[in-house]
Amino acid sequence: MATELAPEAANHAAEQAPTASEYIVHHLTHLSTTHQTKIIDFSILNMDTLFWSITLGAITCFVMWLAARRATSGVPGRFQAMVEMLVEMVEDQSKAIVHGNRTFIAPLALTVFVWVILMNAMDFLPVDMFHPLFNLLGLHLDHHRAVPTADLNGTLGMSVGVLALMLYYNIKIKGVGGFIHELFCAPFGAHPLLWIPNFALNLIEFVAKTVSLGMRLFGNMYAGELIFLLIALLGSTATWWGFGMHVIAGTVWSIFHILIVVLQAFIFMMLTLVYIGQAHEGH
Repeated sequence: MATELAPEAANHAAEQAPTASEYIVHHLTHLSTTHQTKIIDFSILNMDTLFWSITLGAITCFVMWLAARRATSGVPGRFQAMVEMLVEMVEDQSKAIVHGNRTFIAPLALTVFVWVILMNAMDFLPVDMFHPLFNLLGLHLDHHRAVPTADLNGTLGMSVGVLALMLYYNIKIKGVGGFIHELFCAPFGAHPLLWIPNFALNLIEFVAKTVSLGMRLFGNMYAGELIFLLIALLGSTATWWGFGMHVIAGTVWSIFHILIVVLQAFIFMMLTLVYIGQAHEGH
């Protein structure tokens, strides 16, 4: 009797198993406050993105605080040496780009660099790790995504923050009148007939900087997350070939993804410095 039920149970389990497309869609769906039915809906919050971005931001601040507290004038340890290398790198870049007071800007760039690296690095964790872990904790979540930078809401939120800093430093360095004068009189000239083209061009420039900054980071991390999901599907083939390709492809892509994680964090930091540096300069 047991032998007769075993094939039926196996067939039932196979029927209940998600298809490849269902598996990918499930892992690319956020833990949101409500189901999204429109392309843009500001009333919806992606709770997983908020949780991991805030948590990793707090970890970033704690690590920087710990490094400052443990700093000594003697021979530095490995942790202090690593942080000093990062600080020196960011300071050199900020000094070359921003011509002005960098008391706030250099620490900001360092925080952004480390924060984005940590958020990007969440992509190295196994895609199917969180649901069993949450079940053990008694949290039955239908969906969860652990890479905040693979969410366009997260990356555009950071780029809007950079836009706010651009506007702040434009007004701080040039004054309200100087900034308005630049909006309407640069780059073509101060003739009244050129005010509208100048303003339109400057408005497009600010929007393009903000959108491209967020889209660039999102696109790279979303693609990386999708490739990890496709590699994970190789291990579900239950064949030696599929398992072998899963291990080999996963290892190779993880090694290559280290470059992407660090490079995208560096690019985001550098563009933040460039945009703030441009706010210090006039046309």
